[in-house]
Parts: sequence; C-alpha cells; structure tokens
Amino acid sequence: MEKPTDQTAIIMKRLQDREREQMLILSICATLSQSLTKDEFGNAVSSILKDEFSFEDFILASAEESETEYHIFYQYLQKDAALKKHIMNDGFFDLCMDSADTVVFDLKMLNEKKNNFPPHITLANNKGFKNGIGICLPYIKGNRNVLFLFFKNANTFSRESGRIMRGIAMQLSITVRNIILTQEYESKRSELTILNTNPIEKKEEPIIADKQGFQGIVGNSDAMQNVYELISQVAASQSTVLISGETGTGKELIAAAIHNLSLVSNERMVKVNCASIPENLIESELFGHEKGAFTGASDLRIGKFEQADNGTIFLDEIGELPLELQGKLLRVLQEKEIERISGKNTIKVNVRVIAATNRSLEKEVAEGRFRSDLYYRLNVFPISLPALRDRPEDIEVLGNFFLERHSLRIGKKIKGFSKKVLKSMTANVWPGNVRELENMVERSILFAKDEVIKEMNFPENFKTESAAFENDFFIKTLQEVEKEYILKIVKKCGGRISGPQGAAVLLDLPGTTLISKMQKLGIKKEHFFE
Repeated sequence: MEKPTDQTAIIMKRLQDREREQMLILSICATLSQSLTKDEFGNAVSSILKDEFSFEDFILASAEESETEYHIFYQYLQKDAALKKHIMNDGFFDLCMDSADTVVFDLKMLNEKKNNFPPHITLANNKGFKNGIGICLPYIKGNRNVLFLFFKNANTFSRESGRIMRGIAMQLSITVRNIILTQEYESKRSELTILNTNPIEKKEEPIIADKQGFQGIVGNSDAMQNVYELISQVAASQSTVLISGETGTGKELIAAAIHNLSLVSNERMVKVNCASIPENLIESELFGHEKGAFTGASDLRIGKFEQADNGTIFLDEIGELPLELQGKLLRVLQEKEIERISGKNTIKVNVRVIAATNRSLEKEVAEGRFRSDLYYRLNVFPISLPALRDRPEDIEVLGNFFLERHSLRIGKKIKGFSKKVLKSMTANVWPGNVRELENMVERSILFAKDEVIKEMNFPENFKTESAAFENDFFIKTLQEVEKEYILKIVKKCGGRISGPQGAAVLLDLPGTTLISKMQKLGIKKEHFFE
C-alpha cells in the first residue's frame, strides 16, 4: 500500500506534467498563429511538430466547404507536390471526417486490398511505414481539414501526444484558413499591381448612369458624373477618402459605392456616426475596451476598427470628433494598429478608412478645432458632393424616384407631379438637400387627394423669392446657414426638440444629435422663445 506522501508526490508530478503540456500547447499555438504562408507553416512543422510527435510523414488535407473533393494542403515528405484533387469518399478522408475520435490505420491492409488508394497513402506504404492516424480538425467556416500522421512504430504516438494534438487542433484549422486567405489577398494585390503598372492593358469600364444613376445613386447631371468618375478612380485602391458636402447630399451612399467597387467588397463596411456617440464613449466605440476597464465595462468590447478588419470603416461627421480622440485616430491611420482601453497589447488592423463631413475642415483647422496632421492624413483623395441647388436638372429625376418608392410603400397610386409643383421644386433652395426633398415628396404623397401631386407646401423661410436672397445665402458660412436653419425649424415647432411634433423629426435627426448640434452652434432657449 502506497504511503500518503507517495500519493501526494504522484499527484504533484501529474500536475507538473499537465502544466508542461499546457505550456507546450500554448507555445506551439503561438508559433502556428504567426504562420501566414506555407513556407512559414512548413518551418513550424519541421522544427516543432516533428520533434514533438516524431512522425515520418505529416499530411494536412483540406476541402472547401462546398466541394466534393479535397486537396493536400501540406505534406512533409513532398513539400513541392503538384496540387491535385482527390475524391472525399476514399476510405481515409471521409472516414476521419465522420469520426469524432482519432482513426488508426494499419497500412498492412494496403497489401491485402486491391483498391486504388490516394497517392499520399500509397507513398506512406511504399516507404515502409507501419501505422498511421487520422484526425478531423475542428471546423472553420470555409474549410474542412483532416490531419494524417504516419509512423514506423505505432507506439510513437502516445496518450500524451494525443492530448497535445487535441490542444493544438483548433489552431491548426485557423492557421490553414489564415494562409488560404493570405494567398487570396496577395493574388488580388498582385493583379492590382499589374493593372496599375500597365495602365494600357487595363480595360476602361464606362460609367453607366441610368435612372438609378450610379451604384444606386440617383442623378445624371454633369456634377454627379464627375463624382461617379472619382468613385471609379479610387475604389480599387486602399487610399483614404474624405467626402465633404452639405447635410443631406448623400455622403453615406458615396462611401457605400466606394466599398462595393473595392477589392474588399465581400468584407464588412462598418459605419460610425461620430456626432451621435457621447464623447465619453467614442474611444470605446472605435477601439474597444477590456473587461473592467471602467465602471459598467462588464465584458470585453470589440471596437469598430477591429470589426472592420480587412474591410472598410466609414467615419461619418468626422468633424465632430473631440480633439483628444483625433490624435489616437491619427496613430491608427499611420501605424495600422489600435489599443483597447486598459489593454496591454497593440492589435494590428488592416482597414480602409472613408471619412465624411458637412463642415469645412480647413476652417476647423484654422480655428484650432481640428488637427492639421489628421486633416492631411484623411484628405488623401477628396470627393466634394454638390448641393442639390447646384444640380437642378436632377431634382425632377430624384422627385420621381422618391415618388415611386414611397407611393408603393404607403399604398397610394400617385403617377407624378403637376408642372406647377415641378417648377416650384426646381426653384427651391433645398438647404436640406436630397434628404429634405425625399421628406417633402413623402409628405406630399400622404396629403395627396389625386393621382397627381398638385401642391407641395414649402416652408416660407426657404423659398427663393429673389436674387438678393440667394446672394445673401451663399456668402454665409456653412455653420451660419446650419445654425439659422436649425433655429427656424425649432421656432416653427414651438421649441419642441423631440417627439412626433419635434424639430428632430423634421430634420431627420435623433433628438440627442440635434441637442448636441444646438449646443455646439450656441443655440439657447432664449433664441427660439424670444
């Protein structure tokens, strides 16, 4: 009978052995996680996995999720073997895929059966290996993977080896997927480099503008054709884009078009409205935070930049970003890395940045409200959107587009506008631009009693009654116009900000955003209750 002290020593030794196993698993996973090419993966197999598992051959077979064949992703004995497809139901790959446990193969059966076996299995038999094992690796979206190890002696793969293999199995699947995605990315980048290097060979795609305009953007005017051309020029690159224009001109639609025409169109486009997030939460929203970073941070939060990794992030109303956050955003743009709040490590991110503003950032820089270095970093490829009054030929096209959309949704059969209404629409200044036009059309549909809209009640404040008014409008700064516009709407609503009859509804803004804008513009209660 063992003494208690002997049992304690045995338990301690087992715990120490398990701790060493866990440390080894972490070390192997760390090495595999850094492998982004097959060469790097091969180095990890040769240097670490070969010493640990003492295999004679290491074969990693992979199949695309939708395919009925698999290929050899990596083979230790034939690193340069030509890529060849094999049927899944070959008695090896499918057998492992259907088993939750490790499958043991006795290679002697190859001499007894007359079946045509895959060449990588036949090679193992011809080399004199006695045994093999097959392990179905954890599923990763896009790929199904099986690992085969072959040995001269079956006892080489011990129970400890099995535990270590189970510990690194998920990382093996992740590494395979990372390498495949890296290969696809490099291939696309090479194609783009060739096109940029040989512009003569690049086929010029004509800009097609139908009644939907371009990529769903409505408008066929010369001003919008220029915008479409700029979108086509910059979309395929990774350059940062700064979209400027008055409120309601469609900056988000332009950003979406750039993303949809880019090389990462199959990835996410994450949208952030910098004006709608409270200042104390913007950093957490953009960069994330660790659990316990501050009061209320009960869980880890992944920020918008991490969510947009390998895709696009759209920073709307970038001019509203607080100065202290502007420096951190500049570092992200320059270094391509972020730090979560209370995080100890930097995180690399590969994100295409598109920013938008309805402010004059040059003026903001001159007045010390926006960092000049961040402005120059954002303004790599500027796109300026024309106001609706600067493209009057698009007003009727847009009006009919919104008429068709909202008539169908509301359930009224409205066929068009009277000549009187069309003339008034074309003459209107539209300080709210396309957004205001859409709201006016929707409102007119709701009030319409006939199949043709014969009346459209424009706010008196925005009618263009004289050239003097127009000249007075254009010499004002955008901030002054915005302040005047918001003040008149709030007065019209009797000082109500939120609710069904509030100014926020007419301005198509969240109530909190409108209050924030009013504070920044210096609009106080006495201004609209005087």
